[in-house]
Amino acid sequence: MFEIYDVAIIPLILGLVELFKRGGLPDKFSPFVSVFFGLLAGIFYFDAPIKEGIIVGLMLGLSATGLYSGTKNIVKSDSK
Repeated sequence: MFEIYDVAIIPLILGLVELFKRGGLPDKFSPFVSVFFGLLAGIFYFDAPIKEGIIVGLMLGLSATGLYSGTKNIVKSDSK
């Protein structure tokens, strides 16, 4: 069901969230948007039952959120 190359969806989610943020979305809502896009990808992109698609979508969205916040924290600590 979930192949290793499907992890490339995470940077795609990051890019979509960044587009929304540049369009005026407050930073505090970016994790919700990330999970939303993850759920959409899990339900519509993967050929799996809906329950599995939701779980994979949550995993993708939460991974994108963690990748963004982890990178932001590293960049913040380097600039000090």
